[in-house]
Amino acid sequence: MEAKAYLRNVRIAPRKVQIVLDLIRGKDTDTAMAILRHTPKAACEHLEKLLKSAIANADHNFNMDVNNLYVAECFVCPGPIMKRIRPRAQGRAFRVFKRTSHVTLVLKEKE
Repeated sequence: MEAKAYLRNVRIAPRKVQIVLDLIRGKDTDTAMAILRHTPKAACEHLEKLLKSAIANADHNFNMDVNNLYVAECFVCPGPIMKRIRPRAQGRAFRVFKRTSHVTLVLKEKE
């Protein structure tokens, strides 16, 4: 049995989210929550909300024991890229890519 939570179109680059996801993969939920609270990265506040949501899904939808949960899978995929224009010298324009992410978090129960 597994509980999933998704975070779609979050306005942060997938590279930055991946760094934090590598820290919590395979950890139990209490340890993962502590890591997210004390890591100074921008993605942490989004991932903390996502982890709380996954825990709530496990408890409410699947009646799983909250104390035995761990982060089984977590991955990030690139979302749509917003393309913007940055004015430059002599009338030129450079492209600015504002990247978005789709994050998936899967919790399972320890046996």
